[in-house]
Amino acid sequence: MGGYAVFLRGINVGGINIRMADLRDALKTCGFPDAKTLLASGNVVLSSSLDAAAVKQECEKCLRAAFGYEAWVVVLDAVRVAQLVDACPYPDDDKSTHTYITISSDAAVLDELEAAGSALEDQEQKRLGPEALAWLAPAGGTLASPFSKISAKTKFKAATTTRNLRTLLKVRDAAAALSAG
Repeated sequence: MGGYAVFLRGINVGGINIRMADLRDALKTCGFPDAKTLLASGNVVLSSSLDAAAVKQECEKCLRAAFGYEAWVVVLDAVRVAQLVDACPYPDDDKSTHTYITISSDAAVLDELEAAGSALEDQEQKRLGPEALAWLAPAGGTLASPFSKISAKTKFKAATTTRNLRTLLKVRDAAAALSAG
C-alpha cells in the first residue's frame, strides 16, 4: 500500500462547491477507505495498492459520478510531496510574499507554464521537478499577480493546481501520519 496526496482542481470556487465530509465519503465509497480531507480546498490523503496514475483515474471517475462535474486531480505519492516541500527555496511564512507550488500531472504543460512565467518581469520561480514549480506572489495580491493570471488560463486547468507552501506542509504531515499508521 502506498500513501498518496490527491489535489482537486477548482472546487469551492466558481460554483463547484463540495463539502469535505461529502468528498471524503465519496472517496471511501469508491475504494479508498482511509481517505482524509485537509482544509476546504480539495486536499486528500489516502492509501492504495494502485499506482499514482490509477489513483488519479479512479478519483476523477469517482468525483465525476458523485458530484457531476468535470473533475481533475493531481496525485503525488507521499514521499514525493515531502521531497518537493524540502526542495522549495522560498519561505513558508513571510509578511511580504507568499510561496506557492503549482503541481501538474503533465510535465509538458508545466514546461509551458514555466516558460510563460519566465517571460514575466520580476517573476520569482523555481522548478522543483518535472511535476512542480514554486513561485512567489506579493502578500495580499496573489490573484492579481501576473503569474497567477497566466496559471488560471483554461489550457492549464486540466493538468495543474496550485497550493500555498503552508498547505503543502500540512498535506505532507498528514500523508506521513497516514503511512505511519
